[in-house]
Amino acid sequence: MTTLTIVALLPGLQNTNGDAENAHVLARRAGWAGLDARVVAVESRDDLPDRVDAVVLGSGSDSSVEASRAALLELHDELRTWGTEGVPILAIGTGWELLSWGIEHPDGSSLEGLGILPGRAVPRAGRVTDDLVVASPRFGLLVGFENHARDYVGAEGSPLGRIRAGAGNGRDSGQEGVVMGAVIGTHLHGPVLAKNPAFADHLLRIMAERAGLTYAPGERAAVVDAYATGAREAQLAAARVAASVADA
Repeated sequence: MTTLTIVALLPGLQNTNGDAENAHVLARRAGWAGLDARVVAVESRDDLPDRVDAVVLGSGSDSSVEASRAALLELHDELRTWGTEGVPILAIGTGWELLSWGIEHPDGSSLEGLGILPGRAVPRAGRVTDDLVVASPRFGLLVGFENHARDYVGAEGSPLGRIRAGAGNGRDSGQEGVVMGAVIGTHLHGPVLAKNPAFADHLLRIMAERAGLTYAPGERAAVVDAYATGAREAQLAAARVAASVADA
């Protein structure tokens, strides 16, 4: 049987909020569905496995953003190839910003991104740390936590969804994240796939289809998803957002 390989990219640098664990969420749910899956930590080009079925790039601190960019530049060709071929790539926070056109700093300087995703990160007046709720036409109602000091512009044509609570991309856009094919950037921490099983299952279906396999959530997933539902409902209540059938 084909083993699905999920790359956790730069977990040593880009895992400030535990977002690299999204890779393990995918692997565990694949296992519950009867599929073989593994997570491979990739800190440099030398760590790349022969097969890549999905990529998770978490968020890091600004103190390590230049080191992360240097490491990602070594994988620039692979990242472009994966994105073009439809390999799911989930990038969170600064990981997302590094895949964009670039990051602008308050002093006027900037850090060039890899240009995988449209848009760029720009300074905002103050850091936002709060619950984030997003109504996505692709993935339903998504919940998480945002913690960022930059807004994101240039993604208006292909956002992940509309803001129900929180700041998201900011600049009064009312939007959160960016989607380009199977490449997704978002501010949603959590890890987002643990809090939003339908989002994880969407990515797993893409992975399975590309590998010639079929994915359907296993019985164990239903048990765990009940806990996720409880956590989601508590967060929605805290954010004073009511879930509706249209958002699910």
